Amino acid sequence: MQTTIIGVRFTKIGKIYHFDSSAVPDIGIGERVIVDTARGKHLGEVIQKIAEPPSPPEGGWKSVERRATPRDLLLQQSWQSKQTEAMINCRARSSELKLDGVKIVAAEYNYDGTRLAFLFSTESEEKVDLKSLKKDMQAIYPSTQIEMRQIGPRDVAKLLGGMGACGLETRCCSKFLTDFSPISIKMAKEQGLSLTPAEITGMCGRLRCCLIYEYEQYVEARKALPKRNKRVVTPKGEGKVIDVLPMSNKVTVMLDSEEGKHIWATFDREELQPWDELESLRRKSEAPCDRHEAGGCTCGKARKS
Repeated sequence: MQTTIIGVRFTKIGKIYHFDSSAVPDIGIGERVIVDTARGKHLGEVIQKIAEPPSPPEGGWKSVERRATPRDLLLQQSWQSKQTEAMINCRARSSELKLDGVKIVAAEYNYDGTRLAFLFSTESEEKVDLKSLKKDMQAIYPSTQIEMRQIGPRDVAKLLGGMGACGLETRCCSKFLTDFSPISIKMAKEQGLSLTPAEITGMCGRLRCCLIYEYEQYVEARKALPKRNKRVVTPKGEGKVIDVLPMSNKVTVMLDSEEGKHIWATFDREELQPWDELESLRRKSEAPCDRHEAGGCTCGKARKS
């Protein structure tokens, strides 16, 4: 039997996971399916079909068990309506246990209520012991398997939603980002952005995800432009590059002036020539010829002594 791999998503703006659907033929995009995951059985939506599947993960592909029935969809809605109450109960017990620095962000049931995951975040990076809390929640929900799952600040912002630091009505993470890429301060520097924390930090307290959106374009554009402090030759004379404008393919140059006045002008990349290369050619042209033969050279240069 040929292996058929599909992409399934469990939340509206969530990561896509791959499953083997060979046992359930003719599954179409948009259908709901019951799949076997590392955290039990879950209901998800088919988002894509993989024409050329990659190598299977360690342990092989998890499988699609069956198509979801109308009863499964009703069950999911019923258990989702109880998630807020479960979150409130967990928060109350956490407060009683005086678990300082632990914030219960959300509660998530799987489609049939057999599993309940409490998502939490912490103020520090240190691992916290929530065995007592998990035990107490298991006592409240005896017929459900309880899981305590820690998530990072970016995931917290994604779950809570709200306006972005830039003013967008919906944060990027809650609107379309399915994965979080690594972000570094180098990305802000490469784009010439202000390094003031308030300017480059998102509502999650981490560097903004949007710093990566144009980063590669800036890197590529800078490769074709002279760097700052590089001397160049322009249509208005020689000068030093004081600013680079990658997205417009231009640089700003401080031109040499005999009067001692600073004159700035902006030029396109095509208008510039590297000063060091021209200077090298000039020196080479003025150097004495080393190929003179008595009466046989017509280069016009002075002979080497």
